[in-house]
Amino acid sequence: MITMTDVLSILRKLVDISLVWLIFYYILKNIRNNLKLSLLFKGVFIVIILKIVSDRLGFTTIGVLLEYIIQWGPISLIIIFQPEIRNILEQLGRSQLLGRHKVLTVDERERMVYELITAIDYLRKERIGALIVLERDISLGNYIDKAKKLYADLSSDLLIAIFYEGNPLHDGGVIIQGDRITCAGAVFPTSSSPKLNRRLGTRHRAALGLAEETDAICIVVSEETGRISVALKGELLYNLTLDDARMLLIDELRPKQDEDYSEKIDEEEIYEEDN
Repeated sequence: MITMTDVLSILRKLVDISLVWLIFYYILKNIRNNLKLSLLFKGVFIVIILKIVSDRLGFTTIGVLLEYIIQWGPISLIIIFQPEIRNILEQLGRSQLLGRHKVLTVDERERMVYELITAIDYLRKERIGALIVLERDISLGNYIDKAKKLYADLSSDLLIAIFYEGNPLHDGGVIIQGDRITCAGAVFPTSSSPKLNRRLGTRHRAALGLAEETDAICIVVSEETGRISVALKGELLYNLTLDDARMLLIDELRPKQDEDYSEKIDEEEIYEEDN
């Protein structure tokens, strides 16, 4: 016979296992969104695989070297990658269970994309440099605190006015939360990625630097060429067309449940056509 004590014991174990999986989920999610930490994770994984192979094949010398690396490696990694480890801990603290973009209705998302694309189209034609950042699940509150607060409804006219050359805020970035412009003149960390073209300016490096540390969508309009670029998930998509930028924004701003629902509808349509 199952007693109340047995039920409570099972519940404690379930909660314990769920918490462990939740911690691993958030750690792996932030590692995936951070280019430097993902490379670090891959390096650690390779060292472990090499150690297992050397033990199986009896490679004494490399086995001893790997033993020293595994023994002293964690301390070295903590010292060398202290900024990256601190960033991931900060990201865990800033992570939001429900990003503001997820609570927007379909009409609000469509209007948001329309206003963004209208502004981007004007900026690229007039060769006005711009850096527009869309916050998603990871909070950008620490950058907002140091910028000029606006809290205004998103509109193409306001974006164009902010980045107009005579405006004192045009050199910084604009942060958008949901469908509202939260601040302007924001300063972001610049990327040191060797893959980045040296001819690209500060805006592109700042956009990629933020995309390496957060899940934000960073849109850049080049002042020199008028080309559109988007930094996302640690990568810089350079020289996009206006239609490419529009489709990317629509896809990335769509909540996960909408994506699953769309895929389900597509599968049902294919099934009906086959039958």
